[in-house]
Amino acid sequence: MASMLVNSSCVATCGVCAGEEGRPGALLERYQGLRKQGFAGRKRNVGVSGGRKGEVVRVPGPVRATTFRPGRYVKEKAGSIIPVSPEDGRINFLEDDVRMGPYSDLPAESRGAMWVKPVFQRKTKIVCTIGPTSNTKEMIWKLADGGMNVARLNMSHGDHASHKKVIDLVREFNKEANANVIALMLDTKGPEVRSGDLPQPIMLKKGDPFTFTIKRGVGTDTCVSVNYDDFVNDVESGDTLLIDGGMMSLEVKSKTHESVLCEVLDGGELKSRRHLNVRGKSATLPSITEKDWEDIKFGVENKVDFYALSFVKDAEVVHELKAFLKEKSADIHVIVKIESADSIPNLQSILDAADGAMVARGDLGAELPIEEVPLLQGEIIRSCRAMGKPVIVATNMLESMITHPTPTRAEVSDIAIAVREGADAVMLSGETAHGKYPLKAVRVMHTVAMRTEATMPEEEPPANLGRAFKTHMSEMFAFHATLISNTLGTSILVFTRTGFMALLLSHYRPVGTIFAFTNDKKVQSRLALYHGVRAIYINFTNDAEETFCNALSVLQKRGMVHDGEEVALVQSGRQPIWRSEYTHHIQVRRVRP
Repeated sequence: MASMLVNSSCVATCGVCAGEEGRPGALLERYQGLRKQGFAGRKRNVGVSGGRKGEVVRVPGPVRATTFRPGRYVKEKAGSIIPVSPEDGRINFLEDDVRMGPYSDLPAESRGAMWVKPVFQRKTKIVCTIGPTSNTKEMIWKLADGGMNVARLNMSHGDHASHKKVIDLVREFNKEANANVIALMLDTKGPEVRSGDLPQPIMLKKGDPFTFTIKRGVGTDTCVSVNYDDFVNDVESGDTLLIDGGMMSLEVKSKTHESVLCEVLDGGELKSRRHLNVRGKSATLPSITEKDWEDIKFGVENKVDFYALSFVKDAEVVHELKAFLKEKSADIHVIVKIESADSIPNLQSILDAADGAMVARGDLGAELPIEEVPLLQGEIIRSCRAMGKPVIVATNMLESMITHPTPTRAEVSDIAIAVREGADAVMLSGETAHGKYPLKAVRVMHTVAMRTEATMPEEEPPANLGRAFKTHMSEMFAFHATLISNTLGTSILVFTRTGFMALLLSHYRPVGTIFAFTNDKKVQSRLALYHGVRAIYINFTNDAEETFCNALSVLQKRGMVHDGEEVALVQSGRQPIWRSEYTHHIQVRRVRP
């Protein structure tokens, strides 16, 4: 029989013990003041408790008084508190310890009306593409310190030797890292259609005729080769041909058995090996090419954490890849990239077959009308949330920072929208692969995501999330652990061998950080992608209490929890560790010195 255990001996005044606080409704009354206010009252009068430096600022009115609850960052100025930017020199957003005073020192009756700067962990993860700008040890260390959670290997560029170097550097970093372990994602090239080599760039002007041919080695001012033999068969007169996702466009006028004759609609500079799309159509190439299979084998040999599978059109290709991985005994999760017109009618079956999804908006916006892209982004995020699977929003998020030190305001809003819609991760491509300002781009993404999270209301889980896990008692305990975290403002500790319980908690989106302790390095690195999860490696002893104490000690030493704070400790999941198979536990404990 499943049971929910609240360990009152470790809770003290958390509101579940006997006495005055045990009366009906006391718990609700005690914590109803912890709901975070909106932006209506930006300035509040404050007084300082005592005169010592570092004391806590008193704030009349209900604000979230917890070290883990996302909230506004404030500083005292002329008797008021005001919101501050990450650029403010008095606050370093990249440090774990950002607090004004210890929560445990506050009088119990005043905690509901106090603001403590949180030891706040960003929940939305950041995927960085590693390339010529960032493939050195120094840069990988700096990107990781700046906020990178997943390193993406783009197999469209570079060779296996250069990617192996990056893998080795990330593994070296992970050995030295305390808790910020970096996952590895191998992104396949897929069946891309590209133009051939040109001796020098060509300027295309509106109205100019231009020809694409399947003959190899052609590169003149009026004609260039394509790398796809069926290109002529895939296009028809009247089709719109897009270069580099729409940077240039041409209309197909006619074709022969080996050439496609076009007229330039929107001109520009055509360089070698440019990506080609036909509006509203997908190439009839297989989703996994011969090169992709070689890259996939390379990933198996080097034990990457994720594959990002390009141009997935149906679920069959996902099943094919998973069958191959099973045959090789490779524990690698498959993230499908939704980027082709053909994938949309099969979206549900593709997501069912995959372990997660990436909204690859570049090619998606080239093959479909651009006004459909934000609608599809929201739909894909909602579908993945309902299925309990991670989702990444990618492409052009900070495109201007490839060449400029600051982003456009629209790009900042783009990140905020992805965070608010519930994406597990947001991705940088050329910004960190070959851009001029990779570290600034990561910092912008980090601070915008964290600032957005700080103003978001508590989330309701998707109504049908439980359908994905309806056979597991763990789902009910994940729900109640989230309820405890949201009510008491606690972080959650979970102990997992497979990562399943941490994944489930992640998709309920508790307000507190999910500290996932595992004795498997592979599980630790994989959990780096999941929203709100901080995975920490620890040896599990035969004694549960000893392991719990060791875990809390690790968090205390790293400044992730502090004396006097409450934490929710969850024992549930697919594989029992110390509990019996049919017994599940939730404990609320107070951290002690």
